[in-house]
This record gives sequence, C-alpha cells and structure tokens, in this order.
Amino acid sequence: MTTLDRLPLGQRGHIISVAGEDAVLQRLLEMGLLEGEEIQVIGFAPLGDPMEILVCGYRLSLRKSEAAGVQIELL
Repeated sequence: MTTLDRLPLGQRGHIISVAGEDAVLQRLLEMGLLEGEEIQVIGFAPLGDPMEILVCGYRLSLRKSEAAGVQIELL
C-alpha cells in the first residue's frame, strides 16, 4: 500500500481509505474518492503540485497534501 501523492504518472490503484481534516475529508468524499474506487494518475502541474487524477470517469486536480491522505492499493 502507498498514498496517492506517491503514485507515478500513469499508475492505477484502488482506494483503500481516505483521511484528513473534517472539511477536506468531506470534500474528497463528495468528489468521488470513495473506498474501492479505481484511480489513475494522469498528470502533474509543471512544478509537481497539484496532480491530476482520473476517478469515477472524470478528471480531478488535487494538492499533494490532500492526496497524501488517500491510501491506495496498486493494481
């Protein structure tokens, strides 16, 4: 297992758990970062933050600090 912020470009995985402050956690869950969902890293900003992921069929940009709270099991 690893965290979302450590996945390389193109890597896929399943979400194991999501953690964070209450407001951040609620926002991540509302955006579809739910246990069992498949997720893929599809890009990074020029300086590496934020990162772009594919989840639930749409693209989502997250700060690496937010992505660090998402535990991933690699596929």
